[in-house]
Amino acid sequence: MSKQTHSTPDEAAADSRNEYTVDELARVSDTTVRNVRAYQDRGLLAPPEKRGRVGIYDDTHVARLKLINHLLARGYTLSNIQDLIKAIDEGHDLRSILGLENAIGGRWSHELPKTYSLAALAQMFGPQATTQLSRVTELGLLERHGLSFVAKSPALLEAAAAMTKEGIPPRELLDVISLARPHFDAIARLLVDLVVKRLDRYDAGTLPPATDVPELVDAIWRLRPLAAVFVEGETNRALETAAGAYLGGRVATILDKKLSDEAARQSGTPDTQGDDDKA
Repeated sequence: MSKQTHSTPDEAAADSRNEYTVDELARVSDTTVRNVRAYQDRGLLAPPEKRGRVGIYDDTHVARLKLINHLLARGYTLSNIQDLIKAIDEGHDLRSILGLENAIGGRWSHELPKTYSLAALAQMFGPQATTQLSRVTELGLLERHGLSFVAKSPALLEAAAAMTKEGIPPRELLDVISLARPHFDAIARLLVDLVVKRLDRYDAGTLPPATDVPELVDAIWRLRPLAAVFVEGETNRALETAAGAYLGGRVATILDKKLSDEAARQSGTPDTQGDDDKA
C-alpha cells in the first residue's frame, strides 16, 4: 500500500507514516505473517486498524516487531518479552511509550517492498544477472518468495538496473556494496547514538519518567531528518571530492604525457638556437 497517514498535532511523531497490509508489515519487519498473528494473540503487538475486511498496520507496529526481533536475537523468550512489555505498558502511558518506541525504532524510509519476477530481473539486469542472485539475496537486496523476489528498497534496485544499462556489470556493483556497507553501518551507528543521546542521562535499566517522554519523542523526531540530511550532505561532499581527484589525476596524466612527448620531440630536433647565436 502506498498511502501514508499523518499523526494528530498532539502526537509526538508528526511525520507521515507508512501503512502496511499484514504481508507488507512482515516483509519490512523481517518476520512472517504467522509471527505477526502470534504476537497479536499474545498481546505483544497491537491489533491493526480495520478498514472493511482489511487490517492496516503502521510504523508503530514495525518498531514493536523490530524490538521483539532484537530481544529474541539476544536470547530472551517470548514470555520474558511479554512480561517486560506488560510492565512498560502498565507503568507508563501506553501512547507515550509507543511514541518513544516508534521514534527510535521506526523506519527511516517510506519505501514499500516491491515484488519482481525472475523474468523482470533478467530484463532489468540482463540474462547473466541470474548468476548473481545468491549473492544479491545474501546482501539482503532481494528476498526470495517462492518463484518471485521482493526488494525492500525498489529505488536502490532501480538505480542499480539503470547503472547496469550504462555498462556497469552487476558483479561490480555488488562488490562496491559489499565493500561500502561496513562503512555505512559505522556511520549509521554514530548518527543513531547522536540522535538518541538524550536517553543517556537516564539509568540504562529504567525507562525515562513518563513526564519526560513526550519531549524526548519530539526531540528525536526533529533530529531524525537532520541526521539524514547530514548523511546526504557528507556523501555528496565525498563524491565530489573523489570525482574531482579522479578528474585531476586524469588531466595530470594527460599533461604529463603531452609534456613528455614534447620533451622527446624537442630532444630529437637539432639545436638551431646555438648556431644563430654564433652567427
